[in-house]
Amino acid sequence: MGSVIELNDTLQLTLEQGFPSELDIARHLISPIEFTEVKDKVFEFKDKKDLRVYQVFPVRNFLVENRGGKWIYWGLVHILELNLDYQKKTTSGKFKIIHLNSPAEMQAMFKLTDQRPEYNYFS
Repeated sequence: MGSVIELNDTLQLTLEQGFPSELDIARHLISPIEFTEVKDKVFEFKDKKDLRVYQVFPVRNFLVENRGGKWIYWGLVHILELNLDYQKKTTSGKFKIIHLNSPAEMQAMFKLTDQRPEYNYFS
């Protein structure tokens, strides 16, 4: 008897799952979005496949946008709330952005934290 709950340090989301629409990569690469634009907002995500837990506040989690299977490391978040649906085997919750990466940091973060070239949005 047993169950599987995944431990993550990365909140990887698609737009459908609740990745913040305020964070637009085309805009950010031309004129970087200021942290003050998202600083005090609480965002919600939903229907992440599988049961997951994340690093507990005040420990940071990486915020990654999944665009067609390619990953963009946007910054750092604190997970504020988690809801596990045991029947659907999905995870939902709330988070707050605590740091936004500059375009240069986004590219560097992928190289520092993830060595899978097939996931790199910038390659």
